[in-house]
Amino acid sequence: MLKVGLTGGIGAGKSEVSRLLVESGAVLIDADRIAREVVEPGTPGLAAVVEAFGEEVLSPDGSLDRPRLGSLVFADPDRLAALNAIVHPLVGARSRELEKEAAEDAVVVHDVPLLTENGLAPLYDVVVVVDASPGTRLDRLVRLRGMAEDDARARMAAQATREERRDIADIVIDNDVPLEELRQRVREVWADLSRRARRQRPDGQEPDRQEPDRQE
Repeated sequence: MLKVGLTGGIGAGKSEVSRLLVESGAVLIDADRIAREVVEPGTPGLAAVVEAFGEEVLSPDGSLDRPRLGSLVFADPDRLAALNAIVHPLVGARSRELEKEAAEDAVVVHDVPLLTENGLAPLYDVVVVVDASPGTRLDRLVRLRGMAEDDARARMAAQATREERRDIADIVIDNDVPLEELRQRVREVWADLSRRARRQRPDGQEPDRQEPDRQE
């Protein structure tokens, strides 16, 4: 099994790359989706969040009021850390469960938006970073997602820098390109990941070899 960490700044197009990798045959483990699942009504995760932040973070139907919770933690590092201390272990445990269900020779792609910020690169055999210029990302957030420009800029600034993400990358996918060029690049990356997965031994250890050159 080859464990791949996929990340990229907001607006870089990581979701499109993950979709293309799944089309190619990857097993996708989406950290954002799992983070929503572990705090659904009736879960221990939601109970822990309510205990920490109060019932004011609940919607009338008993589900988590994400905008309300976000307003409480966004500008308060201590409260954000408290939330992460609840959610991150649950996400990690569920991710490991899903990983164990994959075939031994699978390419398992972990879609992790804050991989760089949380220092998670060592958890993966390969880190793939989807990269786009700040101007491209801002345009996508405003034009395609309908975000206010100030809000988009603030969200971009709150994440790791472009340089920080590229520093941890084994493979960089440039997404300042038309969709067809992106598809071709993902096909090339998939071929490389598949080769790496085939080289893995049944016990999960790679044979002794030189570290492959970083791809751009």
